[in-house]
This record gives sequence, structure tokens and C-alpha cells, in this order.
Amino acid sequence: MAEELKEELLEEDTQKGKYMTFQTGKECFGISISYVSEIIAMQPITPIPEAEDYIKGLINLRGKIIPVIDVRTRFMMEAAEYTDRTCIIVIDVKSTVVGLIVEKLAEVDTIKDDDIIPPPTISGRENEHSKYVYGLARTESCVKLLLDPEKLIQQEDLKLLENVQEEEES
Repeated sequence: MAEELKEELLEEDTQKGKYMTFQTGKECFGISISYVSEIIAMQPITPIPEAEDYIKGLINLRGKIIPVIDVRTRFMMEAAEYTDRTCIIVIDVKSTVVGLIVEKLAEVDTIKDDDIIPPPTISGRENEHSKYVYGLARTESCVKLLLDPEKLIQQEDLKLLENVQEEEES
């Protein structure tokens, strides 16, 4: 038991400050690696009737039904065609597994807490994604918008997605 706890704490420590970074549109984003389960290639998506437009549908990942969200659409950016660089970052938010469709993966970046500043408060539709961003980090390549997955996937979305997953699995 004590050994398992040590391993868990060590794993948390090695993930601290690490972010999976990706590009959507002209912007760079980061999501704490502690949320990331895996990265997969684009797959056929089954649409969900009457779902929000950014919830693209469901994929079957090794027998598990996972809802996918298009990050561009979520941020009210103009839709773009999926290419061979488009992939899905599978994340776990509050015990719900969700896929995030992103245009282009960048890398795993280490960002220290000291290098993260709060985002500026700007109103306006063009900054729709700022309500999902908890911090900004300047790295060598660009300024990264650090996402809060718990704000990106809203409570009502979680309920809908949990219900859809339960229906698909039964």
C-alpha cells in the first residue's frame, strides 16, 4: 500500500508543470498532461442528434464509446477541414473521458508555475476562448494559452456525454 502511494506521488511529481501543447488556428494552446490519457489519429465520428455544434459526435476507441469535441468550434473559430495532422487528444475530466479534436500537436512542454500569468480580461466574441483559459505562458516558440478542461467541458455537457456513453455501452 505504501509503495503504491509512493509511485502515485512520484508520477504526479513527474507530470507537474508538463503540458501537451497543440495548435488551433494561429494560436498555441496547452493542457496539463495530468488530464491527457492518450493521443489518437482522427477516426470516423458518429454524430449525436441535437448536441451542441462543437460536440462532433462519438468515436469507438477499443470498444469504449467516447464523445469528441472540436476545439476550433468550441472557441467559435471558423471551421476547418480535418487533415492528416488533425488528431484527437483523449482527456479525462471528472471521470468522463472526452476527445478533443485539434489541428496539430506540438510537443510536451515543461512550464514552471512562475512562468504562468493570468489571462487579461477582455470582453468580446473574438475572445470567446479566454473564458476557458486559466493562464498564459511564454515559451521559446510562442505564447501558449493554458486551458482549464473543467471549464472547456461544461457541467451540462458532462451530463449529456455521460448519458450518451451509458446508452451506448448498454
